[in-house]
Amino acid sequence: MNGKRILFVSSELVPYLPENDVSSMSYEAPRVVNNNGGQIRIFMPRYGSINERRHQLHEVIRLSGMNLVVNDMDMPLIIKVASIPKERIQVYFIDNEEYFKRKATFTDKEGKLFKDNDERAIFFAKGVIETVKKLNWAPDIIHVHGWMASLLPLYLRTCYKDEPIFAESKIVTSIYNQGFEGDLPGDICKKVAFDGVETSEIASLEEPNHTNLLKVAADHSDGIILASENLPEEIKSYCEAYDKPILPYVSPQETEEAYLKFYNDQLSD
Repeated sequence: MNGKRILFVSSELVPYLPENDVSSMSYEAPRVVNNNGGQIRIFMPRYGSINERRHQLHEVIRLSGMNLVVNDMDMPLIIKVASIPKERIQVYFIDNEEYFKRKATFTDKEGKLFKDNDERAIFFAKGVIETVKKLNWAPDIIHVHGWMASLLPLYLRTCYKDEPIFAESKIVTSIYNQGFEGDLPGDICKKVAFDGVETSEIASLEEPNHTNLLKVAADHSDGIILASENLPEEIKSYCEAYDKPILPYVSPQETEEAYLKFYNDQLSD
């Protein structure tokens, strides 16, 4: 990758959360880039289920301290960092007591989606962007994994479209068959529109289900990776209808070669 910078933004990541398609590939893709000469940064939410002592998380004071506005509320942003054992990989954690202190990730003990998952996704997207600006680290590629990160392409291409640090960044979104049933509670369209996003950009979020969140992410991406072998036909057909680069599903054994080629193709466009 010859020193190219890739920002990975994910809902989930091993070893901090249980292994699944999203958390595993959110680890494997950065590892591949890191081992092939690329520079990486990884961001994920700091869920309350993550054991800070065991994983040696610590707050980065120089990056923390700002407030992000979500639906007309000031929410403090805390940035923590840790290193993945046996790898020279740092992970940045977006934290906020109100949104991420609870011990579960997306649902309560009855399995119901948290009522503020929409605000958590907004906070996460804006928190990543503001932190990368503070780091003054201009990514060549931004690779998005998981539905909690799915608003990042939207915000980059609307609210933050004039930010010089992202001017040359290509956005890649991985589409997984791993989400949630039903719709997100709350009025996500109203809350995103509060940030100045045109309603035409988020029309599909009038029905804020998992598929429509992925559609919005894909709409604002430069490339798409079909990261699960069995995807719902609706989202698969939607992505394949784009006139933009798509990487079909590849087996774990093919991941390194296929992903490196896809990244390099994005950089050469």
